[in-house]
Amino acid sequence: MRCREGTLMKRSNLFRLLLVPSLMLAVAGRTTAQDAHVQITVHWDKIVQESRTSPTLQVVVNPPLRRGTAVHDNAFKALHDLGADYVRYVPWLPYPRLGVAELEPPKDGKTSWDFSLIDPMTIDFLEANKGHSVVLNFSTIPQWMYKTDKPIAYPDDPNKALWNYEQGTELRDATFQEVADYYARLLAWYTKGGFKDEYGKQHESGYHYSIPYWEVLNEVDFEHRMTAQTYTRLYDAIVSAMKKVQPELRFVGVSLAIPGQNPDFFEYFLNSKNHEPGMPLDYISYHFYAVPAPDETLDIQQHTVFAHADGFLNTVRNIEAIRKRLSPGTGTMINEIGIISADDIAQVDPNHVTKTIPDSYWNLAGAEYAYIFAELTRLGIDVAGESQLVGYPTQFPSVSMVDWNNGKPNARLWVLKLLHDNFGPGDKIVEIAPASPVAPDSPYLTDLAVVTKTGKRKILLVNKRDRNLELSMAGAADGRFDYVDVTTGFQPAASTKLSSDKLMIHGFSVGVVTFP
Repeated sequence: MRCREGTLMKRSNLFRLLLVPSLMLAVAGRTTAQDAHVQITVHWDKIVQESRTSPTLQVVVNPPLRRGTAVHDNAFKALHDLGADYVRYVPWLPYPRLGVAELEPPKDGKTSWDFSLIDPMTIDFLEANKGHSVVLNFSTIPQWMYKTDKPIAYPDDPNKALWNYEQGTELRDATFQEVADYYARLLAWYTKGGFKDEYGKQHESGYHYSIPYWEVLNEVDFEHRMTAQTYTRLYDAIVSAMKKVQPELRFVGVSLAIPGQNPDFFEYFLNSKNHEPGMPLDYISYHFYAVPAPDETLDIQQHTVFAHADGFLNTVRNIEAIRKRLSPGTGTMINEIGIISADDIAQVDPNHVTKTIPDSYWNLAGAEYAYIFAELTRLGIDVAGESQLVGYPTQFPSVSMVDWNNGKPNARLWVLKLLHDNFGPGDKIVEIAPASPVAPDSPYLTDLAVVTKTGKRKILLVNKRDRNLELSMAGAADGRFDYVDVTTGFQPAASTKLSSDKLMIHGFSVGVVTFP
């Protein structure tokens, strides 16, 4: 998710940080030479480590998810049918009426608390995920709590986006208690049946949901431009207030947009000496989006996306080193993973017309997520969250996991379901032998072999190119191959029985071989 004022800055930062010009020149364009046959040899008896990684997604509040739209029913059905844990729910800044429960400051004994537009989507989300863990993040602090030269107006129309709602860097309450109390009341509204407002008046909701995780704010390196010191103080204040409402609640902190630029943020936040005594540091979170250049065709984007992903994975390794050194008991949620197209970045222009997105783009984006999921699994990351359930023109269409016209899943969501249904915490990751000492891996294929909790032998295969690859795997004959690729389109994963150890996978394929 990106605020309007931060989007242009992020664009330049991402290009500067992640582009690898020499690599791009070397690999740009479709390879016409025949790729070598890939032989995959799995040592099923050699366990490398145990997986702890859950594949999941985030749901960002926006108008298409409101009741009565053409998107609502299908999108929430897909969410329910997925059955994922750690699903992140984010009422976010462009739609103040859909995400901020107190839009005006208390005055003359009256408050503006109003959940009438917020509750329907939130309740639908909680019901769709009943029986599974969720991570709530009401990311937008009421703007009136910040010092500005004049009040910030917001539209009467709840469906109208306002990208500059968040302004200011200094809270009017220097103790941060005002913000902390706001979040404590939000939590009480959904878990304790209601709350008392600033004047002692009781507001009844009747809700008693179980909310196991709460993420404290979103992309604070962009939103209100917080320093590590300011955010840590605010985190402590919010967590202290919310734990009085629900002592067992666990918290997710940091939530950075560009983590590679902010290693000092993690150094500060993960050092318990910088927090109040006893402050929980349950999880940290941060985000990644590949950002192709405006003039790149899809044929070139396939190289850019995975080059950016490799750069991000190095960032993950660095942050993990910091986390393990300072706070090894803290988990990690990487809860926004995707691609933001150059066309999406151009949507800040009010005259912008969204370009048509080719169907194979969704397969590229699905393969990117599957690749990152596989690598995060090897790195021991707790949560790998794909972004996001619904995007649409004017609100990052290139990150959508459903068709924004009808809410039906595209390839990105089918890839997530394929991963969710086949891999997860408790799997035993086993050794895959290198192809040769000289060329240990195919540069176009990523694989991950596991023995699941139920004893099934499975291999995840990710084709990082828009062309077919020939593979062979000893023992695969009579197994099953489930896959999402350029041939399956917007349909669920296809399945076929393997008649031999040899297999051909299509472009941008994400597939799972289940051995007999």
